[in-house]
Amino acid sequence: MDELFHECGIAAVAHLDKNSPSPLVPDQDPSQTSRLIPGMLLDMQNRGQLAAGFTTYNPDRKQLIDTHKDVGGVAEVFRMNHQAEYMNLMQEYAGYAAIGHVRYATCGKDDRSYAQPFERHHIARSKWFSFVFNGQLANYRELREEILQSTDFHLTRETDTEVLNHLISQELSDNPGISHLELLNSLANRLDGSWNLAYLDANGKAFVSRDPRGIRPLCYAVEGSLFAAASESVALTHLGFSEDSVCNVEPGHAVFIEDGRIEVKKYAESPRKAHCFFEWIYFANAASHFDDAGVYLSRKRLGEELARRETVPIDDDTIVVPVPDTAKAAADSMAFELKVPSLEGLIRNRYIGRTFIEGSNRADKVRMKYTPLPEILDGKRVLLVDDSIVRATTLKALLKLLRKRGKAKEIHVRIACPPIIAPCYYGIDMSTIDELFAPRNMAGTVITPEEEQQMADLIGADSLRYLPVEALAECVGLPRKNLCQACVDTVYPTPAGEAMFTRARAEFEKGNAACERVFDATAEPSQQTVTP
Repeated sequence: MDELFHECGIAAVAHLDKNSPSPLVPDQDPSQTSRLIPGMLLDMQNRGQLAAGFTTYNPDRKQLIDTHKDVGGVAEVFRMNHQAEYMNLMQEYAGYAAIGHVRYATCGKDDRSYAQPFERHHIARSKWFSFVFNGQLANYRELREEILQSTDFHLTRETDTEVLNHLISQELSDNPGISHLELLNSLANRLDGSWNLAYLDANGKAFVSRDPRGIRPLCYAVEGSLFAAASESVALTHLGFSEDSVCNVEPGHAVFIEDGRIEVKKYAESPRKAHCFFEWIYFANAASHFDDAGVYLSRKRLGEELARRETVPIDDDTIVVPVPDTAKAAADSMAFELKVPSLEGLIRNRYIGRTFIEGSNRADKVRMKYTPLPEILDGKRVLLVDDSIVRATTLKALLKLLRKRGKAKEIHVRIACPPIIAPCYYGIDMSTIDELFAPRNMAGTVITPEEEQQMADLIGADSLRYLPVEALAECVGLPRKNLCQACVDTVYPTPAGEAMFTRARAEFEKGNAACERVFDATAEPSQQTVTP
């Protein structure tokens, strides 16, 4: 609801044998393998709408690897709504292998120079490379300062992708002949956070790798002479790969493509699996399935759990309404269990561009983006289901709209997620405690019914209920030990993440204490706190 954004999605394709055409490649021409990337990125547009791009490899052209990228959605960047322009672009960048990226920024500016892939030109083909990155480095600041300590080094962007670019370049320069396996092993000793990569060099060698804790998803498939990898399984099955051929890249592992051969190797030990639970609740395409858990079924179970915990009286005027779009599966299953209708009383305008509403205030954004239907909501007791509350600003404006224009009699907000009480340092754009709604209204880490009602009053709901933390793992369908739930339980899976939260919590508590001192100083004498 609060428009959480994710740090990107990645894709890769490679044709392994020029003499063995794949039926999945356009016209069965191996040099057109790169044309698969835009469609794969479209399937992952949910992971980033700010920018897109790809790098392709073709040994038959002077630019052995070449990159096209820009700010905008996938269809816009690749001219997909203009057939002649699209075909010309695909022909210009035709290649036997390619990597691609969709971006939303958790750090860095909204301009083309921050779009990925990042390509580094070099006269040596082994040092001429391009890569894409999905995740966020929790120790980015430390790495950046370390780089800048050298008087000969300079960084031009505020992004961890440039830090990665520098680290890779430095490894290739300092260690001539280093293998890609050794490169990843060296990176693993320096990086903390989530960092899935797809990499391609001017020799046509490539790899896709997943960080040692597997925080972000990464899948791959091989059928015949075609290899493909993506952040989501749906991008592979839509190409035509069978469900059985889609595999997960295991944490700390990489898939290497070299001279028409594929090898899966471990490059680092995995201390523990720490898959981000938000992938199943919010980020991933509902049709995806990865790490042995289906996205749609996970959301369905969240709704069933909400239904089991429902205490509002159910009568003929009670309806369930999802906040579009990711909450629909949970809302439908909740309604089914409660035996009440699940109705689309709230319609989202999916054709309003991000920039069109950027300059408006929150109420204007909500009014332009959502339309309540009085014919559905008028006089009803509405169980409004959403996937999460982060800052609550959008939800508060939406509830006003539902009452004023929708004429709902009651609105009971049900959240298919526990309260978000801590920042994410692994690729979600919520980096401070102070910006979060729940910590400002909770005394501890476990919410009480009284605190839920206080929050309901603040956002303008009749009641508010969250799912408890202990319900998450069962709903997702994975063991608790395999999930990262740091934003709801403050247990961070990496040392840098834990250290950042310790600092963030100290700053938050210091700020709260300062606010309390200001309040005490300005209160009436009878209201002031007296310290013995």
